[in-house]
Amino acid sequence: MATFIGDYNCRVDAKGRVMLPAAFKKQMPAAAMAKFVVKKDIFEKCLVLYPMDEWDRQNNIIRSKINPYNKEHSRFLRGFYKGTAEVVLDASNRILVPRRLLDLVGIESEAVLAGQDGKIEIWSSDLYIKLESEADGFALLAEKIMGDDGNNK
Repeated sequence: MATFIGDYNCRVDAKGRVMLPAAFKKQMPAAAMAKFVVKKDIFEKCLVLYPMDEWDRQNNIIRSKINPYNKEHSRFLRGFYKGTAEVVLDASNRILVPRRLLDLVGIESEAVLAGQDGKIEIWSSDLYIKLESEADGFALLAEKIMGDDGNNK
């Protein structure tokens, strides 16, 4: 499984193709196929690009928690898989992201690809810049989640 780190500004061409940064390609295991799944993020207005091994891992987590005969679970599955697309790297290391997904998160000609452990987030450049201005909010969140609660000795 890859651990993606870094964030990179990328151009999106008229067809919706985005170049996968060379650094991300280097961070992928040699055995990894150049196939991905892209979908809208659950919480944020961005897309998430999953290498197939990470996508399979996410599906295994879901399968372990879901009963497809439970109406609420079925609704979750529908929402989770809605708008997903399988994409592949072309010979020029580009991924063709469906226009409907780019439009859903407001990506036009500029995007930021940001590594987040086993997946890559794809953001509108404008929205990603706004996230950077919320650094104080991140510091508070980091303190809340990672801060010493008295039990870490």
